[in-house]
Amino acid sequence: MASNDSPDKIEFAGDYNLSNIILQNHEGDSVDIKALVIELNIYEGITKNAMSGTVVVVDTQNIISKLPICGQERLIFKLSTPGANKSAHIVDASEKSGHPFHVYKLTNRKQLGEGKLAYTLHFASREFMRNLRTRVNGAYDDKIDTIVAQIFADKTGIDSRKNLTLEETRNSDKIVIPNMRPLNAINMLAKKALAGKSKKGAGYYFYETTKGYHFRSWESMCVEQGNYTRAAKQIFRYMPMNITDPNIDGDKITHDYTSVESYKFINNFHDTAANQALGTYGHRVITYNIFDKSFDTTDYNYHDEFPETKHADFQDQQDRVAGSTYNGEKTPVVKTPIDYDNKAISEYPESLITLQPTTQFLHNEDTGNYGVDVKDDGIIEASRVAQRNMIMAGTTLQLDVKGQSFLESGDKIIFRLRSIDEKNREGLDDPQYSGTYIITKIRHKVTQDDYVMVLECVKDSVTTPILNNGEEVYQGEAHSDGPTIIDINEEDIADGGYRNTGGR
Repeated sequence: MASNDSPDKIEFAGDYNLSNIILQNHEGDSVDIKALVIELNIYEGITKNAMSGTVVVVDTQNIISKLPICGQERLIFKLSTPGANKSAHIVDASEKSGHPFHVYKLTNRKQLGEGKLAYTLHFASREFMRNLRTRVNGAYDDKIDTIVAQIFADKTGIDSRKNLTLEETRNSDKIVIPNMRPLNAINMLAKKALAGKSKKGAGYYFYETTKGYHFRSWESMCVEQGNYTRAAKQIFRYMPMNITDPNIDGDKITHDYTSVESYKFINNFHDTAANQALGTYGHRVITYNIFDKSFDTTDYNYHDEFPETKHADFQDQQDRVAGSTYNGEKTPVVKTPIDYDNKAISEYPESLITLQPTTQFLHNEDTGNYGVDVKDDGIIEASRVAQRNMIMAGTTLQLDVKGQSFLESGDKIIFRLRSIDEKNREGLDDPQYSGTYIITKIRHKVTQDDYVMVLECVKDSVTTPILNNGEEVYQGEAHSDGPTIIDINEEDIADGGYRNTGGR
């Protein structure tokens, strides 16, 4: 841990500032448990509406009985990387400038020896606890992002005092929310939200990080202002930490901060079996208009729609180098025939069939489920499903790196992984697994020795397009024009068939 005399000086990668960890009970009595804490964990992610965490304590003072701890305590601390002075770079759970966490559970209590207890305290943000106690009950008529802001600040509801970063939506709607928990109500709105600067993107994420709350689309994590390459927050490289890359400028500490201690691919590439079943590549949406009793069928084709939205490896015109490939070709699956019928993986709309009712004129508005033209409901729903599937079942990378308090879920990073090809003497990056990733989950782990982070990152595209040999026919060889049908009664008994014995 950084010295109190020089809190802005980093002595080693993984150094941190954490002066105390205060546990405050329901009566306002406080005790500093920092010396007793052997591990502090904070969890955040783009699919988590609220942060949570754990504190592992080895207690020699019997705090759980003296304080006492009953699940209504607050946890107060301030964590940062030395030199991080901006509020956006600090994990601030202090009373004066931040937002303390709330303890709600104690588990794993066991006695380690005479006068020594070990246990784990579980905590979460105030919004998590508030959400369990309140409800949203009302009608709203406004843009989706505006409605979210109203629910977020509602004094009788979630009543949050934290920063909320909003991405403007292009759609408005009239919505009745009947007695829903506030976070569930916002999740419902997130499914309806359409990004203001996107042509076809659908669906938002509502999540909390150590810097505040976010209500935004996946595309906003990939690009800026809808059409410009977003700068990466950090560039990570995989190499042994005791070896310095001569191509990297900077000192040993900077080198160690950008080095990956270990990595693994939780999912090496997009699970094509799961994604076909889930409708990622092909999806038929049948919409039933309750107002005029009509049906409309929309077929979604992944390869046709991919260029219409922005992805992790998107490059704008200024960022592209001469001869670089068009972004629409950076799909993780190629558009080549995959079966005897010579169809591509995206040409099977019956992979998933969805029947979706639409509510035109429900509130005297000539719109559908998303607050836009009812005829667009099918393609919007299919696009939303496909985009979310590509994130949940896409290329998923887990990195163990030194703690850097300025990073948060939703940030863009670059991972550089050298190809293991024996001919790769120039140290070129792996063309498929290197490149741009979006951080989707973070575990902040603080011990008495250092501060590390476990990052879970996802990409929904590839940096270097997968080569297509130009063949327009399925490469598998068909041995016949159809199946061979064998009648069991005519099977040659000499080859082990059944013999008609006529009874015993």
